[in-house]
Amino acid sequence: MNTSELQKIKQRYNIVGNCDALNRALDVALQVSPTDLSVLIVGESGVGKEIIPHVIHDNSPRRREKYFAINCGSIPEGTIDSELFGHEKGSFTGAIGESDGYFGTANKGTIFLDEVGELPLATQARLLRVLETGEYIRVGGQKILKTDVRIVAATNVNMQKAISEGRFREDLYYRLNTIPIQIPPLRERSEDILLLFRKFASDCAEKYRMPSIRLDDDARMLLINYRWPGNVRELKNITERISVIEENRDISAEVLRLYLPNVEMEKFPVLVKHEAEQKVFNSEREILYQVLFDMKKDVTELKKLVHEIMNGGVQLPVVDEPSYVQPHSIHSMPSIQDAEPYEEETLSLEEVEKEMIRKALEKHNGRRKNAAADLKISERTLYRKIKEYNLE
Repeated sequence: MNTSELQKIKQRYNIVGNCDALNRALDVALQVSPTDLSVLIVGESGVGKEIIPHVIHDNSPRRREKYFAINCGSIPEGTIDSELFGHEKGSFTGAIGESDGYFGTANKGTIFLDEVGELPLATQARLLRVLETGEYIRVGGQKILKTDVRIVAATNVNMQKAISEGRFREDLYYRLNTIPIQIPPLRERSEDILLLFRKFASDCAEKYRMPSIRLDDDARMLLINYRWPGNVRELKNITERISVIEENRDISAEVLRLYLPNVEMEKFPVLVKHEAEQKVFNSEREILYQVLFDMKKDVTELKKLVHEIMNGGVQLPVVDEPSYVQPHSIHSMPSIQDAEPYEEETLSLEEVEKEMIRKALEKHNGRRKNAAADLKISERTLYRKIKEYNLE
C-alpha cells in the first residue's frame, strides 16, 4: 500500500502515528479485508486493538451488514453461551422467549470477540464448531442452525502460556490465528508519543474550551523515556489530567513527573524470579485456603514429630542441665503410656469451599449474583463451582 492510501485510512479512523509496526498492522488489515479469513489481533492492554476490526469490516464486502463488538470477559460464564448462540424458550429460568444470539443476529456480518482468551472452555468448543462448519445449536435446542459470520478476535493474553496451562484450546487458537496482527506497545513507538500527546492535548482543549498545554524540552524527553505500561490509554488519561488540573499551560519536567507513576523506578531493571512450580492465585479466598492448608500441614507434621519422640523413634540431643534445675521437674513429664495415639488429620479444601458456597446460597435464598458478591468471586466462577460440586 502506498503512503497516500495509508494516510487516508489514518485520517478516516483518527489514527495517529508513523511507526513501521503500526503501518504494517494497518497494511495487513486492509489486505485481509476482502477475504473471510479469521483474524487474531494481539497486543497489550490499551494499545488500540479495537480500531483494527473496524478497518477490516468497513473495507470488506460485509460493510453494509451488521457489526458487533463483544467483550468476552464481561459476560458471566453461565450466560455467555446464550448471549453468543441464543437460546430456546424455557431453556433456563428467565428464558421467556427465543433468542437468536449474536451469531444469529449478525448473519452475513462481522463479530469482533474482544478478550477472546477469557472464554470458558465449553464456549470455546462451540466457537470452534462455528468457525469450522458455520453450524451452532441454541442453548436448550436440538436444531442445527447455520450462520455466515466473519470472526475477528483480539486478546492481551499470552496465548501459548494459556494453552500450556489448559485455559485455551490449541485447535481454536490455530483456527483464530489464520491471520495474526500484532499491535506494538507505545514504548516501541517513541516517535509517536509526542504526536499522540499533542493530539490528546488539542482534543481536550477544544472540548473544554481552554488553551492547549505545551511541554518544554526536558518534559518531552521524560515523556519519551517513560515506559507507558498502560500504553495509549494511559497517555491519553495523563494528558487530559494535566490539561484540566494545571493552570500554567507550559509544562516542565518537574510538573510532568508528578503525573507519571513510579517514574524513578523506570530507570532500574527489575529482577523477576521465574519458578516452574509458582502458583497463581485468582482471588483472596484462594490465598486464604492455601494459608489454612499450610498451617494444617505444619500442625500435622508437628504432631507426628512429637509422637515419634514420645515413642523413642527420635533421639533428642543431650543437654547439660543447669545447676538450678530441680531433678523432680524432669520426672513430672507424662509417661509414654499416657500419650494419646497419633492420628493424622487431613483437610479438604474442596469441602471447605463447597460448604462456604452452600451457606452463601442459603443466605441469599439461591440468588447467585448476591452469593457471588458475598464470596468475593465472579458470577462465572460461582456458576462453575456450583456445577463442579453439584449444588444445583
